[in-house]
Formats: sequence, structure tokens, C-alpha cells
Amino acid sequence: MSKKGKKFKKVAALVDRTKLYSLAEGVSLVQQTSYAKFPATVDIAINLNLDPRQADQNIRGATPLPHGLGKQVRIVVFAKGEKVAEAQAAGVEFVGGDDLAEKISGGWLDFDQVVATPDMMAVVGRLGRVLGPRGLMPNPKLGTVTFDVGTAIRELKAGRAQFRIDKAGIVHTTVGKVSMAANELHDNISTVIDAINKAKPGTAKGTYLKRIALSATMGPGIKIDPTPYR
Repeated sequence: MSKKGKKFKKVAALVDRTKLYSLAEGVSLVQQTSYAKFPATVDIAINLNLDPRQADQNIRGATPLPHGLGKQVRIVVFAKGEKVAEAQAAGVEFVGGDDLAEKISGGWLDFDQVVATPDMMAVVGRLGRVLGPRGLMPNPKLGTVTFDVGTAIRELKAGRAQFRIDKAGIVHTTVGKVSMAANELHDNISTVIDAINKAKPGTAKGTYLKRIALSATMGPGIKIDPTPYR
């Protein structure tokens, strides 16, 4: 078991692990407990009362954030014909087909998101072993497989949260940067919780939102009272 450093212990002492904080209190604490020397992110973990082994409970989605993620998003687009010009007009530098796939296969991964038109998925599919493990494979449920590439690019550049339940029934996603204003983080987090509530399967039983926690990069977890969001 790895030992916690002095800096972690110092900020962890600010958190009462037995308490369920309000979202406003949690946001304040997550900013106070950030000690990384680089621009730290704020992450949320939501434990759901779902069985991910059931296909209809294996939820996945994305939602635009009102205040973005606080970082520049690098996007590549697989398209052809007039959709190439549409992607370029939206500010994407790397647009292509087989040539772009070859570049990525060769080890180039200097991007954060991939958008593809449906007619290019045969080309993108060959990159499954490269993009899949990194969570970069385009998906219709995430709005990244679409002929409306301009809208997809604008949403990604503005910043949005992507979520997917894991094997333990927990959704993890990034909601912004520690350096953002507290009210901006509050709005982003509320938006993510609302999106996950809207994704609730009809087959879900009992209390859907079981537990919520916030944390800054390398920082301690802060338990949030889920009651107002149930």
C-alpha cells in the first residue's frame, strides 16, 4: 500500500470523512484541498443503483457544460467531401480519411476527441485497438458519429462531460478546473448530475443516486449529500 505524502495529509485533514457536504460546501473544499503544481481538474464520482451487466442499465452519454472544462480541446475529424470544409470552417486542423488513419496508426495521438461521419466509420473501425482503450472511439450515443460535424465540433470545443458506468456501477467524469469560479463549478456539476438523472433506465429500482463524491487531481474525496438530487 502506497503511503500518503505530507501535502495530502495536510489537505485531507480539512475534510470530515463522516460528513455529507452540500454541493456548495463540496466545491469550496475541493478548491481548498487542491495542492497540485499543475492546473488541477475537478472530478465527480457517482455511485448508481444499477447493474452494468444488464444491457439496458449500461448507461453512457455526454452533456455540454455551461462553463466548459477550462481547457483547449484538440479534435480530429474523419470526413470526406463537403464535410471536410465544414470541419475546417469549425476550426479543426486535422481532417481526413485513410491518410489520417495511417498517421494515427503510426503513433500520432496528439488530440483529445475524435469525430467521424457515419460513412467514415469503416476507416475509423480499423483504429479500434488504438482509440478504444483510450476512450477516443467515436460513438453515436456521444454525438461523435454524425453528419452534423460543425455542431459536434462546437460542442466539444465549448467543453462537455462524457460519462459511462463502470463495472462497479460508478460513473466518473471531469467537471472542470480547480481554477474556475466556484459558481461555475457548481453549475457544471449540477448539469452533469441532471444529465445522469435523465439517463436513468426505466428498469432501475430503488434509490438511483446512491453516493456522490468530488475530488481535485491528487486530492482527497469529498462526500456530497445526494438527497437534493434524488
